[in-house]
Amino acid sequence: MARHLITSALPYINGIKHLGTLIGSQLPADLYARYQRGRGHEVLFLCATDEHGTPAELAAAKTGEPVADYCARMHKVQADLARGFRLSFDHFGRSSSPQNRRLTQHLAGKLYESGLIEEVTEKQVYSNADGRFLPDRYIEGTCPNCGYDKARGDQCENCTKQLDPTDLIDPRSAISGSTDLEVRETKHLFLRQSNMRNQLNAWIDSKEDWPILTTSIARKWLNDGDGLQDRGITRDLDWGIPVKRGDEPWPGMEGKVFYVWFDAPIEYIACAAEWAEAHSLDDSAWERWWRTKKGASDVRYTQFMGKDNVPFHTLSFPATLIGSGEDWKLVDFIKSFNYLNYDGGQFSTSQGRGVFMDRALEILPSDYWRWWLLSHAPESSDAEFTWDNFQQSVNKDLADVLGNFVSRVTKFCRSKFGEAVPDGGEMGARERALIDDITDRVRAYEGHMEAMEVRKAAQALRAIWVEGNEYLQEAAPWATYKEAPEQAAAQIRLALNLIRLYAVLSSPFIPDASASMLKAMQTSDDAWPDDVANALAHLPAGHGFMVPEVLFNKITDDQRDEWQAQFSGVQD
Repeated sequence: MARHLITSALPYINGIKHLGTLIGSQLPADLYARYQRGRGHEVLFLCATDEHGTPAELAAAKTGEPVADYCARMHKVQADLARGFRLSFDHFGRSSSPQNRRLTQHLAGKLYESGLIEEVTEKQVYSNADGRFLPDRYIEGTCPNCGYDKARGDQCENCTKQLDPTDLIDPRSAISGSTDLEVRETKHLFLRQSNMRNQLNAWIDSKEDWPILTTSIARKWLNDGDGLQDRGITRDLDWGIPVKRGDEPWPGMEGKVFYVWFDAPIEYIACAAEWAEAHSLDDSAWERWWRTKKGASDVRYTQFMGKDNVPFHTLSFPATLIGSGEDWKLVDFIKSFNYLNYDGGQFSTSQGRGVFMDRALEILPSDYWRWWLLSHAPESSDAEFTWDNFQQSVNKDLADVLGNFVSRVTKFCRSKFGEAVPDGGEMGARERALIDDITDRVRAYEGHMEAMEVRKAAQALRAIWVEGNEYLQEAAPWATYKEAPEQAAAQIRLALNLIRLYAVLSSPFIPDASASMLKAMQTSDDAWPDDVANALAHLPAGHGFMVPEVLFNKITDDQRDEWQAQFSGVQD
């Protein structure tokens, strides 16, 4: 039994996330976690809300809440939505947790002892209109690298180049829009990443199985221009983790907090500590996942994230862990994703454009969304959600292929043999060929899942569903029954076992439908089909079943048009 540590990029606390954010990290991570659990492996699947920084302060100010209260409320909102989408986190933590505070301060102290943190007097942008230093993310301007006119002060979302606020052309406050900015001196701590460039290069070069998207972004940040730059890890803010060296004060850093991008990835580790505490376990329970000298050397650690998060996870976070000189587990594989766009444009919270997680669950169950998002995951390039494509995928894949098979088989059996697996007859050449074909397809499906090829895995799963429908059409038990009812019984017995097999194989993608199929087959046995032939004889003659409710309703043209107008963002 292997051990899999799985993390997805932390969703930011300020607001409900759209479908693009969901498919960019959390949903494919859940797919992989469910698959590995299904194969019998030990899994620890972690995520948390990312709660520090100016966006949280501003969002709280808009609602009139203290920022801590706002974050607590929004954590519950996001946790509830995660459950609604059946995200199977072992723990959904918070970056504001006491565990993350202690660990962040501890690692900062270790980095200081290693000579990898230095105090720098730097010039930062101060907004006279706002009466404050502006965090990098709240300075906007034109990117000097690509010319994008809405680049942020820490990174250009268009070209992903790492920036400093003073690099921007025509900068303005993202809070007030004011251009009345001036540069003032302030002291901050910098992580001396540049000292670790060779180590990070060698580490990334060793990851020959990483996706090209991941390694290309990492190498671009490492080697373009002046190469890897030292990064400030503190900010002039009220909300965040106070700057300390372990338990000791940090002279000259009073009133400052750690930069959100320093403490947020550390929450992956702290989240495991939160999980252990929530289950009344001691430190050894989480350390066996994160400390190589305490068992984590046997762990396979996989991270899931959107491409904009790659630089911090391939450079800054590894630099923190390596630079500490301690035995922390480093990531083994980073699965990164491109962007999902919405119907010819982008998702927009301010314009009400696109489908957000809460509204999605109001109109359709989670399996509909899970299937479309995963089967259209933006792996090799950006993808686009359109209502036409969504309707076609739901209707053809879920309703016509899978749902129709389950309905036809169970209803026919009930009408001719009753609500039990029929006895009699033997498998012929057609049935043996089907088992061989299904076996080959299951092994291909497993290969794609192991490689985290999400779209290919979805295609392979659908092909397995199609095999059942094609067999049903060729065998035609409704015709066979007239001349050879025992042969029809054998055909239907195999088809009923296919339903159970589909439930097991489909569980990572569509867990609710999977549970419905298992319930209909009156079994809780969801063992993975290592031997497909045995799996297709799992339900014996006489085993009871029920005809389930319709697994998937088709989306009508009227519904499609209504939803397209509803989520277009067009105002009256």
